[in-house]
Amino acid sequence: MPRSVLPGKPYPQGATWDGMGVNFSLYSERATGVELCLFDDVDATVCETVSLRECTGYVWHGYLPGVKVGQLYGYRVHGPYSPERGDRFNSAKLLIDPYAKALAGPLNWDAPVFGYKLHDAAADLSRDTRDDAWGVSKCVVTSPHFDWANDRPPLTPWHDSVIYELHVKGFTAAHPEIPPELRGTYAGLAHPVAVEYLKKLGITAVELMPVHDFVDDKHLLDRGLSNYWGYNSINFFAPDARYSASGDRGDQIGEFKAMVRKLHRAGIEVILDVVYNHTAEGNHLGPTLSFKGIDNATYYRLVGDQPRYYMDYTGTGNTLNVRHPQVLKLIMDSLRYWVQEMHVDGFRFDLAASLARELHAVDRLSAFFDIINQDPVISQVKLIAEPWDVGEGGYQVGKFPPLWAEWNGRYRDGVRRYWKGDDGQLAELGYRLTGSSDLYQRDGRHPTASVNFVTAHDGFTLQDLVSYEAKHNDANGEGNRDGANDNHSHNYGVEGPSGDAEIMETRDRQKRNFLATLLFSQGVPMICGGDEIGRTQRGNNNGYAQDGPLSWYDWKLDAGAKKLLKFTRRMVELRREHPNLHRRKFFQDRPIDPGTPERQVDGKSEQDITWLRPDGGEMSAEEWSAGWVRCIGLELNGLTLDDVNAIGEPVRDDTFLLLLNPHHEPIRFHMPHRKSTSWELCVDTAEDGAAAVVGAGAAYELAARSMALLKELAEE
Repeated sequence: MPRSVLPGKPYPQGATWDGMGVNFSLYSERATGVELCLFDDVDATVCETVSLRECTGYVWHGYLPGVKVGQLYGYRVHGPYSPERGDRFNSAKLLIDPYAKALAGPLNWDAPVFGYKLHDAAADLSRDTRDDAWGVSKCVVTSPHFDWANDRPPLTPWHDSVIYELHVKGFTAAHPEIPPELRGTYAGLAHPVAVEYLKKLGITAVELMPVHDFVDDKHLLDRGLSNYWGYNSINFFAPDARYSASGDRGDQIGEFKAMVRKLHRAGIEVILDVVYNHTAEGNHLGPTLSFKGIDNATYYRLVGDQPRYYMDYTGTGNTLNVRHPQVLKLIMDSLRYWVQEMHVDGFRFDLAASLARELHAVDRLSAFFDIINQDPVISQVKLIAEPWDVGEGGYQVGKFPPLWAEWNGRYRDGVRRYWKGDDGQLAELGYRLTGSSDLYQRDGRHPTASVNFVTAHDGFTLQDLVSYEAKHNDANGEGNRDGANDNHSHNYGVEGPSGDAEIMETRDRQKRNFLATLLFSQGVPMICGGDEIGRTQRGNNNGYAQDGPLSWYDWKLDAGAKKLLKFTRRMVELRREHPNLHRRKFFQDRPIDPGTPERQVDGKSEQDITWLRPDGGEMSAEEWSAGWVRCIGLELNGLTLDDVNAIGEPVRDDTFLLLLNPHHEPIRFHMPHRKSTSWELCVDTAEDGAAAVVGAGAAYELAARSMALLKELAEE
């Protein structure tokens, strides 16, 4: 007996259960008809089909009484198959609802999921009429109900934040203290052992690599690999069931929420790495899984005079059409869903420059940024841009609008070059250590606009950065041609056999140099997960396809890993305890007029920072540009924080002296000449057992390729 269909409502889009039935709605501007398909099983070949006859503002909708939570469904959308005109409708292909909150079952590439006849001479111009429903992921009707138990977001200020980038599966997949059935899942990340580790490390936020439901590329599966990183989304609402210990019939939502709740209770924020720039449907030769078959010309940027083809600013075959109001709505609805329903605390936008492209050029005032700026929900969470894409003019570091922080690629490159010992890096390093005012100050942003990092998921791990001269990506099956040839990631003075004790010590020291530099720089530090325990990918700098021990964390820590972990925890703790090491504002916010006598506060200069030569004198303008100068000291005045605490009292801190020596020989560094002052050693990355206190004007022996942090002690 045919099921009765009520008119329902066009909004909200997706499948909305109200306790009595479900409202279904789907946007398609160019469709001629929409069928809702209801399934009993993930791999079912037979389904109940219901026509959605109501269409309001291009939204096709209907209400089905009696449909319950857990119901599996998908869509078939009718319309012209005219790729040369930008239309790729094919009702033989089951389509995923862009607003589905959960997906069940993986994509089966053996199904005829391509809208065209694969072996036809006309390629994508010929329509394939075979039914592929048995091999396509099914959407799941879900319920939003969850006991959040008075969950509260940590709301960690940007200047107090320390971000830890991790992969949900890789972090716990091999952890011996986490039950096997929970390893590699949201529940595994919420396990007390995992949460306690993160809390002891001192980080304030985890940045999760993509958890939106994504597709494993066929070419990877054919080589026995998979898309481990997950930058291949097919839906922007559903948490991927790969990482669910609870199954894929909607329970993955509750498991994700429980993970967020546990992390919040530990004071840890959850930031999602999101991929709104492209989808898994690829270019004109890609499969028809969702958007392409629902309304291709709405959802994708097509080539103007040849709409058969796709604009590709991402290197993945397609680019979402953020110029279209429906696509903007989809992204904003997704973002609000993850904040309001899933309680996440922010987002890192993959290849964010592609979202700013109005026509071809990158426009920092594009509609996407305008709408986020005025949104009362999204404008209040942490927003981080990966400020580049692969298109012309796509490198946009420092050019995103207020409210946004950015992955600072110039920080990564400058710090790497400096510790490699390259000439002429001093001025660049000076900007990067002090928050990159050259990039972010002009538009009213603060040092916290700079998300500082030395390593990330894409590239060498820290261990491999100091151990390999070149990439070793043979395991990816691409002849070692994949992965960037990073000219700044080798030759850190550590060449030689891995068993050589001196070489090993130099490598360990360089790891400490990078971590200490990162955590003592102004801005927001981001630690690549596992760097604190010496995680290695054995030289593979593009582990996107390596879902196995090569990419997973090895929790069998040897003495060296335990020592590095202890060091990292101490650096994070020092940063947290001292506001002078993570200021809210740029040092230039307190300018000093060179023509005015220096003011004094309690007998000390009111100058924010002082750059020092090894002889204790101040750096001259000529020395900043002298290519041969490498060693430098940075004095941070603790009396000039220009900040107040919660009750309005001025914030004061210790004065610190940061000394850096990337040279292959040691250097004697003289303390500033001030009366009644001595300096206490806090950190020395060489760990050479030097004296704990150094008097004013006395010299400190700074080892080769090392850095030190000293705290001023005023005599009583």
